[in-house]
Amino acid sequence: MVKCSVKAPAKINLSLDAIRKREDGYHEVEMIMTTVDLADRIDLTLTEDGKIKVDVSEGFVPSDHRNLAYQAASLLQERYKVKQGVSIYITKRIPVAAGLAGGSSDAAATLKGLNDLWALGLSLDELARIGAEIGSDVSFCVYGGTALATGRGEIITHIESPPPCWVILAKPPIGVSTADVYKRLKVEEVEHAKTEEMIKAIKNRDFNGICDHLHNVLETVTLEMHPEVRHIKEQMQRFGADGVLMSGSGPTVFGLVEKESRLHRVYNGLRGFCSDVHAVRLIRS
Repeated sequence: MVKCSVKAPAKINLSLDAIRKREDGYHEVEMIMTTVDLADRIDLTLTEDGKIKVDVSEGFVPSDHRNLAYQAASLLQERYKVKQGVSIYITKRIPVAAGLAGGSSDAAATLKGLNDLWALGLSLDELARIGAEIGSDVSFCVYGGTALATGRGEIITHIESPPPCWVILAKPPIGVSTADVYKRLKVEEVEHAKTEEMIKAIKNRDFNGICDHLHNVLETVTLEMHPEVRHIKEQMQRFGADGVLMSGSGPTVFGLVEKESRLHRVYNGLRGFCSDVHAVRLIRS
């Protein structure tokens, strides 16, 4: 096998809590994440020149060592003394700098694809540990599904999938720096998420309970920095989404919608003033 294609799905945070600032500069977090069926596509083609080359369908995404897929390939190649190179083509569908882990998912898909192409024989757990060296969300993206992420996000505990529903994603035309948001976060002043209550609601397939316990401690910071994110959240609620929350550090806002009849009203309402809107489903593990 000299080539393969791998899907790299986006994630949303049903819950995101920062517990404390760690000595290493990161925050100790508790996050409940789940994947949705909006995905980038990663095409991998082996080469004999030993070089790693990345091309991206969107011109504003870096294609050099800053790209997480490049970092994933480079790390595997170096660690396992692989002589072959690889050409990586990323077809972007996940919005960039959006709080949806697009770059992390691209890296995870690259790890999984190259594990097969280079016949490394690594388990998902081993790939997740390697992924943690690239970025905090990469470990989760290796597994996908639904999970509780702790530590700085790299310690993954699998949980059941939420009940089926629609997810509407809306991103304003801005990017948000995760580092800047965490820098402004005052952990001692936030209202913390009820993580265990969210896990219980998911386990009981309690859709209303899930909507009631949506919580993201980063939301107040990003909403203060970018009023357009607050506007999208307010409009999504007004149009009738059952539960609304910002994902990650933003700026994407998602709405959970149980009934398809309401989905169209929310989607069409948002499309009236926001161009980057997607209606997708949760991926059930």
